[in-house]
Amino acid sequence: MLHSRLTGLALAGGVLGELMLAERVALDIASNPERLYATAGEIAGDPLTRAVLGHIVAEPHHPISTWLLFFARTLYADVTARMIAAKLLKPPVRHLLKQQPPAPADMNRAAWPLARLNLAIQRRKAPVDRDCVLLGLLVAAGCAQRVLSEHDPRFVSATTATLPMPVRSLITQTKVAVGQAVISRR
Repeated sequence: MLHSRLTGLALAGGVLGELMLAERVALDIASNPERLYATAGEIAGDPLTRAVLGHIVAEPHHPISTWLLFFARTLYADVTARMIAAKLLKPPVRHLLKQQPPAPADMNRAAWPLARLNLAIQRRKAPVDRDCVLLGLLVAAGCAQRVLSEHDPRFVSATTATLPMPVRSLITQTKVAVGQAVISRR
């Protein structure tokens, strides 16, 4: 549904948000511009997590906006590979002249995060933190109205306000990067 550039930026925000919620990386909001740094001494996890953390450890002087742009370039393929390895996606299938993209291994499992968000919005109950991040990134990427049953900006604001300040800043920076990508058509 989204242009590949916007999808990459949203995925970059998602991966960094995942690492923030797991307390593997933190955002120094006191610095200007805000910078990411790794909080764990060891670089462990799946290959994608190790690669992202390895970059952040090796070059901690970059602002978060630079990391979003850098990771956005390859994260679609990286996340797809991660999901295939975790058996969440079936690998792409080649038919005669056309290649089918990876498909969900279990449609119910694939639809569950959006279903949780839609239920939370309908019931006006704040979702768990990871779903709040997902909601914030859907809005930041400009696709919330397409994938949610209803889009209530006040609920989104109230829900994302419950997140820690560094994660809210990540969502804001993702929204800025998406806006710049749309304006510059890159």
